[in-house]
Amino acid sequence: AASFTPSSFINGGVSHPIYFFWLSIHPSILSLPTLLQIIMKLAISSLLVGTAASFTPSSFINGGVSHKVATSTSLDMKYKVAVVGGGPSGACAAEIFAQDKNIDTVMFERKMNNAKPCGGAIPLCMIGEFDLPETTVDRKVRRMKLISPTGVEVDIGDTLQPNEYIGMCRREIMDKFLRDRAISFGAVPITGLVTGIDVPEDHKTSDNQYTIHYQAYEEGKSAGTPKDMNVDLIIGADGANSRVAKAMDAGEYNFAIAFQERIKISEEKMQFYEEMAEMYVGDDVSPDFYGWVFPKYDHVGVGTGTVVNRPAIKQYQKAIRDRAGDKIAGGKIIKVEAHPIPEHYRPRRVQGRMALVGDAAGYVTKCSGEGIYFAAKSGRMAAEAIVKLMEGGKRLPNQEEIERAYLAPYDKLYGPTYTVLDILQKVFYSSNGAREAFVELCNSKYVQQVTFDSYLYKRVQGNNPLDDLKLLGDTIGCLIKGYSIAKPDAVFSNPVESQKRL
Repeated sequence: AASFTPSSFINGGVSHPIYFFWLSIHPSILSLPTLLQIIMKLAISSLLVGTAASFTPSSFINGGVSHKVATSTSLDMKYKVAVVGGGPSGACAAEIFAQDKNIDTVMFERKMNNAKPCGGAIPLCMIGEFDLPETTVDRKVRRMKLISPTGVEVDIGDTLQPNEYIGMCRREIMDKFLRDRAISFGAVPITGLVTGIDVPEDHKTSDNQYTIHYQAYEEGKSAGTPKDMNVDLIIGADGANSRVAKAMDAGEYNFAIAFQERIKISEEKMQFYEEMAEMYVGDDVSPDFYGWVFPKYDHVGVGTGTVVNRPAIKQYQKAIRDRAGDKIAGGKIIKVEAHPIPEHYRPRRVQGRMALVGDAAGYVTKCSGEGIYFAAKSGRMAAEAIVKLMEGGKRLPNQEEIERAYLAPYDKLYGPTYTVLDILQKVFYSSNGAREAFVELCNSKYVQQVTFDSYLYKRVQGNNPLDDLKLLGDTIGCLIKGYSIAKPDAVFSNPVESQKRL
């Protein structure tokens, strides 16, 4: 009887079998009692068939997890996926889910015009892989200038081919493009801030829904309206301060603070940065990272970051402005941005039917601080894996399946990159002597080739035994020389704040 409703007849062109049987019978040839008997028998048969379909051996096994499967009693129902966050990771995940018309996809974002603080560098492979138009790239950087603590400069880029470059983008432009594309495929955008998630105690062993609590915002109004939504699966793409991560008890991670000022300089000064980006190293600009000047459409992004001495971030920011000197002198600060950046994976990235991607999962590399590509890639990989597991919206996957289909391939593909860059940061960003050695090593064409190829195409390059052996010898020599000429690093202490985690 529950399935025998008007809505079950239409539902986007899907008609109930009873509907066709009804049309085949002319009411003049049947008495009312006979007609009622037929309807009752069909209703009972439909109920029994639906019950039998769900009463299968698979509902008893598979670790005690019973997967809901669409039956004749639920033809008009779809599973609902909520993507929390509308940055690259969330937008790319929502795009994949939305293309499966058997899944309802909603995408939460507090500000649809949000401009996340970010250096904005993206690798060449991302342009083609994610079909990004030229309008999302402000500048094509083909030269990089590295400046050591003592002012030694090394220009790199000679190994790049004419069609190779590092893309510089503004997040408000690129993120909007990715969001709009997801929406065009059918993702429903919700301008809202997720404030909490009710997680059923048995969500790892049942298909019970999650309840998302959020503040819905309307254009022109500063106050939000409290609302709730029940969903079957959640993708946490909501950044370092992820509400989804907290709700699913994903665990804590250490983090850096990135600080950036957008500075508008004269057209004459911008000519220097036409295809040029700068990286400054030294304990004056960061005790464990680097400072940067990255070109944008009509301004430069000047910033720095640190994990070990976050309270001094403004001191380091002043130092990077001073180091850039005359090249940005007279510029007007048009925007000041700061944001936490994760330093490693969350301890738990999947819990039940909740999965983390992007910064929420901790997918930012050491040494380079890159996160945009890995955010977009993880969002896409997670969504593709889950859509496949859902078999056209017929079932919900469990935690083990999501971990196997999403986490295992992602870690296999990019785990070596994270490991290599983690080692490089510990070796070369730990002291001024090591930073001097790092800059000198970048004079090597082999180092430049391996570095750019690894960054542009997201593959760990190398494997030339003779060149690798020579590089090892050069590294030792540069470290000895670097420590001999470098000034000692400044001493600092923040025993309390340094223990803070997100």
